[in-house]
Amino acid sequence: MFNYTIHDVTYRLREPQDLSWIAEEGHVFSAIDQTGSGCILFGIEKNGRKYWYKIAGAKTVEAEVSAEESIRLLRYAVQVDRDITHPLLCPLIRDFTRDGFYVAVYAYVDGECLFDHWNFDFYMAHPEVITPMQRFHDLPVEKRLMAAEGLFSFMQTVIDAGYLAVDFYDSSILYDFATDKMALCDIDLFQKAPLVNDAGPGYFGTTRLKAPEENEKGAAIDEQTNLFTLGAILFDMFTRIDISQTPHVYPENVPERRSVRHFLPNPRHSFELNDTVYEVLCKATAMDRTQRFHTIQDFYENWRKSL
Repeated sequence: MFNYTIHDVTYRLREPQDLSWIAEEGHVFSAIDQTGSGCILFGIEKNGRKYWYKIAGAKTVEAEVSAEESIRLLRYAVQVDRDITHPLLCPLIRDFTRDGFYVAVYAYVDGECLFDHWNFDFYMAHPEVITPMQRFHDLPVEKRLMAAEGLFSFMQTVIDAGYLAVDFYDSSILYDFATDKMALCDIDLFQKAPLVNDAGPGYFGTTRLKAPEENEKGAAIDEQTNLFTLGAILFDMFTRIDISQTPHVYPENVPERRSVRHFLPNPRHSFELNDTVYEVLCKATAMDRTQRFHTIQDFYENWRKSL
């Protein structure tokens, strides 16, 4: 483990690497180094504006891929960012190479990640701290419903662009509690349709929110899979949580989900909205994909009617 500091911001790498050149881009005010993608992120301020610099090819402490694969994946992600445009996405500004690294620069968006796993150790040591997920669940239902509208709009945009959302979950959602604005990020693994699960249970995604076909090798990943993902996220957004589990603040059935490796509908008694909404979400997250809504739009229309 090697520790480095730039402008009073400390970050770690698994092996020695010189990233000091990032200081030439502006004032470094933040760093996220606990990623499995081989990317390290720096928050940089220049001329009164803030940016995220995502650098591929770094030997991050939790890197699960080679430097070459990290760069390939980020190059692909930049193309995805150019193909899918939506008001909630953090805008791509530019990309470039430097000293063997590949860098993508995004506009900085204020907000806190709803599943900031890199802070979990801190939350464990400081149980008095209210996590972003807890704060989000403390919001009035009306504000969370506005966030749901944004998620429906985004998922429809993904489908219209000919893509499918892959590895999209609450870690991709940012929420600014000062302005009640949501933003979305990290769509690096989205793929063009048609798509098949070629990895079996190792397919990308958190077991908390996976659809059953995301564990089945050779299964089609399609619009029904994406509306399942959206339904699972919405289920959790409107389900009361057990704050005693800090920082792993989940609905009560998450251990069961992890055991079967896919999402299961939350118990009715912990769901905050009406019976009809509950039934709509159960249909969206049906284990048998033929029992789900046919399209995101169909799901959305039924969601609106149920409210």
